[in-house]
Amino acid sequence: MLALLLCAGLLGCFGRSPAGEFRLDAPSVENADFGNALFQTVAVTLKPGNRIDIVDNGRVFDAAIEEIAKARRSIHIDSFIWSEGKVSDRLIDAIARRTRAGVQCRIMVDAVGSPSFASLQKRLEGIGCEVHRLRPIPGQDDVARDHRKLILVDGRVGITGGFGIDDKWDGDGKSDEPPEWRDSNARVSGPAVLDMQQAFSENWQEATGALLPADAFPKPIDAGPTWAAFVASSENSIATRNDRVTQLMIATAKKRIWIANAYFLPSTPIMALLTRKAHEGVDVRILAAGDHTDTKPFLPSQRARMDQLARDGVRAFEYAPTMMHGKTMVVDDSIVMVGSCNLEPLSLNRMDEGALVAVDAKLAREESRRFLDDLARSTERVPEGARKTAGR
Repeated sequence: MLALLLCAGLLGCFGRSPAGEFRLDAPSVENADFGNALFQTVAVTLKPGNRIDIVDNGRVFDAAIEEIAKARRSIHIDSFIWSEGKVSDRLIDAIARRTRAGVQCRIMVDAVGSPSFASLQKRLEGIGCEVHRLRPIPGQDDVARDHRKLILVDGRVGITGGFGIDDKWDGDGKSDEPPEWRDSNARVSGPAVLDMQQAFSENWQEATGALLPADAFPKPIDAGPTWAAFVASSENSIATRNDRVTQLMIATAKKRIWIANAYFLPSTPIMALLTRKAHEGVDVRILAAGDHTDTKPFLPSQRARMDQLARDGVRAFEYAPTMMHGKTMVVDDSIVMVGSCNLEPLSLNRMDEGALVAVDAKLAREESRRFLDDLARSTERVPEGARKTAGR
């Protein structure tokens, strides 16, 4: 399914007029305050008072069940993929315990991403959830999908990242038999959760025409030391917020930009920014899916871009053990992004996406360690004529 969507996205987006491309002016960003630049670029404000925990791979479901068990008012879930299996059963059991106690449960899934959801919808409705398939087809654009991943409890805690509700996201991300996809996710408490709730409410309004109740947006508490915000992206004829925030993150880098992204088919402006940074001596590293990708038809295009960047001083890697589905960035010593945003035309131009952006040196060190652990399980692409990267 994703391969078909990517094909449609590539055909549609590569045909756009160059006049429609957004190009961020790197020199104007390089010495700017990041928080101010973020606000100017995507209209979201970094706020202090957040706590962020990394819950990679199957740990995301343990975290979700832990938080659902604490729900007192609401459980909101927005997922591109929801499939039958052990993971789904665990989540439904956890939700049922709270709906029996009077907690309101609202669920959306993408109609294309979850084509076999009918039986699960009946189960969820049977335990008291209000459930909708967003953008059912035929009759709606089949590539402008809702690709966000959100689990929100009481408006006080949120989980986001690259995960789907499917057994292949369980495990530790190091085995392909059975498939245990490598993915990156974050649990958030604090003011940034209200940004996540607002993103959910946009799609909920589209699906139902209704507002969420006021208590879905409680007064935020001071949960931790981290400055953070959630950037919600939707289709735009010129530039989505995903495109804008991606270019901003790269343009900001002075020391390093480490990117893990499952589907690495970036636009010409993003390729140009990455090349510029490598030429300036910034430590640019890219990690993408390899032979275990679920979209094999696009490996040649991905590898061509990675090899082009490697010849310009970027280090490019493919994850070897299993499918790598994460979407993260680490910039310099303190800026981190974790979300659902792929670096390919469909995600950059057409899909609803979301990304948590945080400024926290401890979180950056933690995410950097995970990135290096993944590189140790990866194969580096070193095409003929690649520039030397000694000392990195």
